[in-house]
Amino acid sequence: MGHSHGPPVGHAGGRHRWRLAVSFCLIAAFFVVELVAALASGSLALLSDAGHMAADVVTLGAALAATRIATRPDRSGRRSYGSYRAEVFASLLAVLMMLGVAAYVVVTGLQRIGEQVQVDTGTMLLVGLLGLLVNLAALALLHGGSRESLNVKGAYLEVLADTLGSVGVLVAAWLVGLTGSAVWDTVVALAIGVFVAVRAVVLGREVFAVLGQHVPEGLDLDAVTADLAAVRGVRDVHDVHLWTLTSGMNVATAHLVTEDVASSHAVLDGARDVLRDRHGIAHATLQVEPRDHEGCADVGW
Repeated sequence: MGHSHGPPVGHAGGRHRWRLAVSFCLIAAFFVVELVAALASGSLALLSDAGHMAADVVTLGAALAATRIATRPDRSGRRSYGSYRAEVFASLLAVLMMLGVAAYVVVTGLQRIGEQVQVDTGTMLLVGLLGLLVNLAALALLHGGSRESLNVKGAYLEVLADTLGSVGVLVAAWLVGLTGSAVWDTVVALAIGVFVAVRAVVLGREVFAVLGQHVPEGLDLDAVTADLAAVRGVRDVHDVHLWTLTSGMNVATAHLVTEDVASSHAVLDGARDVLRDRHGIAHATLQVEPRDHEGCADVGW
């Protein structure tokens, strides 16, 4: 048996920790301002955006903590893969926070239907504009790492939803000022809540795909198996498994049955190169078996 390690590519979340840190400071500072303004103005749209921004603060804080935990060496001897999955659990927390905020906004909005509500549109416009600027700055920071790290992507989607929430606040303020009816404040708040829920479900599917050890997005199990079978000296391939440990870290295992005259070293080198160069899998555990080996038949699952 052998295992292959490609050239060290670094930890995706760790490389973008600074983006999370700066975004966290921006969002946390503005959250206090928006919460006070929401309570003072009586705007549900502004309060819903403040609640979503609170979710941003928690999510970004958890993401920061996760990137720190993920890069710590294991001293217990029980975490053979280290603590890289901490980032995935932080992404799951982002999903739960987004769903919680969405549920609160929708329920509160439905309860407001038919009520006479007064809102301060001037405060809504000012705070909504400031919130939009803060969110755009955080989005620009997080965008650079959102394609490499699921953890950063979770934070990015949180801030993206909040950015649209700030736009919603501006639209609600304009409509209330134009029509004199506070019902638009409730309508926009409900729209924000539904949008946040949809984004949470999309991210949640990605998180559970990692936790369920599904074949990573962009990889084809049959294609990987066929490429391994085409390696010189390989007669058959079975027990091929592909999964994601954390963002940017795909893992593979496979059993390679060799021809009688094949060199195990050559087979391992060829299979390693195929996985790394064609499929981007830098960490693979490969078991090389002679053609008369029957041990795998004893495995019942």
